[in-house]
Amino acid sequence: MTRPSTRLSRAAHATAATLVTLCLLAQPASPARADVPEKIVVMVGGISKLIYLPVQLTERLGYFKAEGLDVELQSQPAGIDAETELLAGSVQAVAGFYDHAIDLQTRGKEVKAIVVFGQVPGEVMMVARNAAGSIKSMADVKGKTLGVTGLGSSTNFLTQYLAKLNGVPASQYNVLPVGADHSFIAAIRQGHIDAGMTTEPTVSQLLKTGDAQVLVDMRNVEGTRAALGGTYPASSLYVQSTWLDKHPAEATALARAFVKTLQYLHTHSAEEIAAQMPKDYAGNDKALYLSALKASLPMFTVDGKMPADGPETVLKVLSAFKPSVKSRHIDLSRTFTNQFVNGVKP
Repeated sequence: MTRPSTRLSRAAHATAATLVTLCLLAQPASPARADVPEKIVVMVGGISKLIYLPVQLTERLGYFKAEGLDVELQSQPAGIDAETELLAGSVQAVAGFYDHAIDLQTRGKEVKAIVVFGQVPGEVMMVARNAAGSIKSMADVKGKTLGVTGLGSSTNFLTQYLAKLNGVPASQYNVLPVGADHSFIAAIRQGHIDAGMTTEPTVSQLLKTGDAQVLVDMRNVEGTRAALGGTYPASSLYVQSTWLDKHPAEATALARAFVKTLQYLHTHSAEEIAAQMPKDYAGNDKALYLSALKASLPMFTVDGKMPADGPETVLKVLSAFKPSVKSRHIDLSRTFTNQFVNGVKP
């Protein structure tokens, strides 16, 4: 037989336990720790391309972590695919070409470049060996098939502009999306394209094997001005303006990290830079990778700022063949900002 005092004791314990449970349930959920950074996903339009070298190098040098950032890098074969991911809200930032910011404004989408990596495209129009006899300039591409990374990509924009500048409208040649790197090389070798636009290290690989030769070289300021009439800010970090308005601290930290990397690029040798990169980037030919890297270094800005004549040059290029850009008033001030790189000290 259970004693009355024991029954009362059990009842008291049960009541106390119930009260504790209710109190815990009534308490608000613990807020996220203030010292845990929000993850920022950066989509790169081809992470192994040397035009986007600053992105991977920033991670390898530890500059993201030094700024208290949690950054995840992802890659798509073409800039247009990275743009799509940004607009869908799947990523917070894109390492892609600045011209997307202008093109998107015509569609009512607001994105802004906050760090400019390349003051020139770093792109090269390559002619396949079998077509070299018939294509001596962009005026000769009538009836030919030209390779681009993707339809609507920056290589597509530049290809159309160069052809039109030389009197060949888009209706008189074919455009084939062939991606980059190995898929581009395969398209050249297999005769799927007569010429195409690509970047380093693909350019150096094709030159070494003799599978293609240079037609238009935009890896440096001189070549770019000759082809396009001015500097052409290209590889950059751009974000949606709505994200930027809500995350100025993160944008500032990203800008600091990337500018430190740009300064590293201008104060270290190609050998020192290559040593920081993943081993598979150089492949089996380290000498070829170093050669491609040396050819690419002049394209990068020192401070991440937009070149003064850059936006107008890009607008001129896009207006030449895109009716949507030509027919609208483009507010270039809404497509980029130097605000976040201005405060970075060397």
